[in-house]
Amino acid sequence: MIPAAVLAVALALAGCITQDDARKLVSDLQESQTSRPDVPPMMLTRDPIRYPASMYGQHAQGNVTLRIFIDAVGRVHPESTQVVESSGVPAFDSAAVSGVRDLQFTPAKRKGTAVAVSVLFPVYFRHPQGAPVPGDSVLHRGEHPAAAPGGAAGDTTRR
Repeated sequence: MIPAAVLAVALALAGCITQDDARKLVSDLQESQTSRPDVPPMMLTRDPIRYPASMYGQHAQGNVTLRIFIDAVGRVHPESTQVVESSGVPAFDSAAVSGVRDLQFTPAKRKGTAVAVSVLFPVYFRHPQGAPVPGDSVLHRGEHPAAAPGGAAGDTTRR
């Protein structure tokens, strides 16, 4: 598949359309394909991704960033899930990828119409007796009185 920008430039160079028409075509294509929704998707599922039991005895902790595709109904398509940033622990990465099957969202909306989107979705694996992770003061608010207000104190699994 030829990217639209390359096609537009090739057509302009071939003389089929003017440079101004090519620029407008590229601009319109980019706007229609990459414009952000007016309303982002909102997760409805509560605690869908569980800390892997195999890691519990090790008190391991880690973060995984996934790219997930949410359709216009709010369903996640697990087959399109990708690990963008690994935790470095295969069990965490696997649990994150497996857990997206259970996610449910309200769909994103653009101009009042539900639309499909691809989003980065962070997953935080925290052990209840794990040492605080640098930069994670909100997740360990109960242990650090100076931490930012409004955090999720006691969150030990994911979000």
